[in-house]
Amino acid sequence: MTFGAVAMWKAIPFAQRRMIWLLLAAIGFANIAQPYPDLAPLQHGPTVALIFAAPWLLRRWPLSTSAFACLWLFLLLHTLGARWIYSYVPYDDWARTISGHDISSLFGMTRNGFDRLVHFSFGALLTLPIAECARRHGGLPWPWSLTFAFAAIGLGSAVYEIFEWLLTVVAAGDTADYYNGQQGDIWDAQKDMAMAQIGSTLAVIALLRRRG
Repeated sequence: MTFGAVAMWKAIPFAQRRMIWLLLAAIGFANIAQPYPDLAPLQHGPTVALIFAAPWLLRRWPLSTSAFACLWLFLLLHTLGARWIYSYVPYDDWARTISGHDISSLFGMTRNGFDRLVHFSFGALLTLPIAECARRHGGLPWPWSLTFAFAAIGLGSAVYEIFEWLLTVVAAGDTADYYNGQQGDIWDAQKDMAMAQIGSTLAVIALLRRRG
């Protein structure tokens, strides 16, 4: 690590540095006895790249610890889902172990819903970091920053779904279907985008009430 990189790393608040290390450790644990080793690089690679870029990104666009914690929680959820390529996160097994009942039966779900949770969290947890960047670095008033964040969540969701479609076109065999986690639902992309916008809507309401 160069002197400049060390300086950028030390410039990050301690609480944020600790969260970065914990996220890196979580990725390491998620890849112990990895059940889908062929897909692990696709799932975890972007998060690892983001971690290594964090010193430069946080120097260029610093975030409050609250906003950074939202981003961190989202990436932890993604890391958990990525271990089981989302479609096979065994939350029903965990629920039965704890309570004797499974979540799918309780809510009448016929598919693994962890990906829906993460799409919802994308909107709910990333609205604050995006709005904060728009206010701090774009000079937007707080209500317009939240409007920008809401729109950015929609754009980000759409771009991601387009990426998944392109992966489906390029990838061979079962790889694309496993990565996409569509689980036979032809409206999967639309539902994922809707969940993100619902999450962002709730975040915007909560943030307006907090600032009001």
